[in-house]
Amino acid sequence: MKSSRIPGFYNKTVTERTEILKKWNDFSDEDIAVLSSEKSLPIDIANNMIENVVGTLPLPLGLGLNFLINGKEYIVPMAIEEPSVVASASYIAKIIRGAGGFTTESTGRVMIGQIQVVGCPDFQLAKEMLINEKNKLVAACNDAYPSIVARGGGAKDLDVRIINEESDSPYDKMLILHMYIDTCDAMGANIINTMVESIAPLVEELTKGKVYLRILSNYADRSLAKATCVIPPKLLASDGFTGEEVRDGIVHAFEFADSDPYRAVTHNKGIMNGIDPVVIATGNDWRAVEAGAHAYAARTGRYRSMTTWSVDEQGNLVGELELPMSIGIVGGATRVHPVAKLALQILEIDSAEELAQVIISVGLAQNLGALKALVTDGIQKGHMALHSRSVAIAAGAAGEMIDMIANKLVEEKEIRVGRAKELVEQYIK
Repeated sequence: MKSSRIPGFYNKTVTERTEILKKWNDFSDEDIAVLSSEKSLPIDIANNMIENVVGTLPLPLGLGLNFLINGKEYIVPMAIEEPSVVASASYIAKIIRGAGGFTTESTGRVMIGQIQVVGCPDFQLAKEMLINEKNKLVAACNDAYPSIVARGGGAKDLDVRIINEESDSPYDKMLILHMYIDTCDAMGANIINTMVESIAPLVEELTKGKVYLRILSNYADRSLAKATCVIPPKLLASDGFTGEEVRDGIVHAFEFADSDPYRAVTHNKGIMNGIDPVVIATGNDWRAVEAGAHAYAARTGRYRSMTTWSVDEQGNLVGELELPMSIGIVGGATRVHPVAKLALQILEIDSAEELAQVIISVGLAQNLGALKALVTDGIQKGHMALHSRSVAIAAGAAGEMIDMIANKLVEEKEIRVGRAKELVEQYIK
């Protein structure tokens, strides 16, 4: 039976790691070759993805290990330039797998398309007309994109809101139509935009107003994914701190973030440190996921912690993370970018829902890793030790010298480029 628990993976060479990955997924040599910089994104493919292409910007692609989610083993590809993120997520995943792993769930794949209508002679009557003609509007949307309907998706329902109803201004009073669309395994931006654009004339006819914007919303609050973990305190003990001390510190840290937006922003950025790398690696739109996540964190009217940490009756630490996940496994860069395609193969997932649940688990793990570090030795100890390699490279170290310089910087507790350059010059002499 395959296991994402691979001891000593960090200490292996890149070649040894790729050999392990090759066996994990039964990849061919051609598959593995995609991970090399020359083939990760050929310039001809890049030139057809965006405009004015002059080159590519590779990111390190690491593997998050030890993830056990709903009883299934996952190796998680993560594309990120920041040190310590992959190591932290893997370390916490190992702790959580010792407690039974992550439990996840999701609400489905319903995304939102918005149509803005202004200048209605009677906004209430316009709202009633749209609601009364729901079936007609849903059918018209589906006629615009029959292929998604054939796969079991398509427009399912609608809602209508009047914004700034009491305003006398001709600019800020408007009617907003929400079309709720099941995009199946696609992120669905093109599907949604095509649908809502197609029914704009019908909406104008029904409302007697003028349609301006017709576009998807990245606030996908009907496509939520949730991860939960329950950890006995004994698994949290480390570096002279008891498990109960670490547990209580984490809950106090959560309460700080949940009460103070200045802390919440940094707290939530750490969560996105885990989420974004998986979104990027799989060719999804990390800006859309970021925007939706931060909006969801402010859904109560105040910006708060995305995660929740508490203590149950048995004294266990309980963590939860629920966020909108506007991601897909078909269409867009997910099926164009060679590494994105390989990343989805590494994950061995069957649906966009499953991918969302993996992503949200990594976000929860990353948050726990940051909080555990903060309430014990502080965030810098592990982070700077890993950062020392980048500093050594920036100072001109290469090959075996990188580890020698990095270790010396950590030993001296002076991790800066200036000192690294001095050490490089000493070794060269």
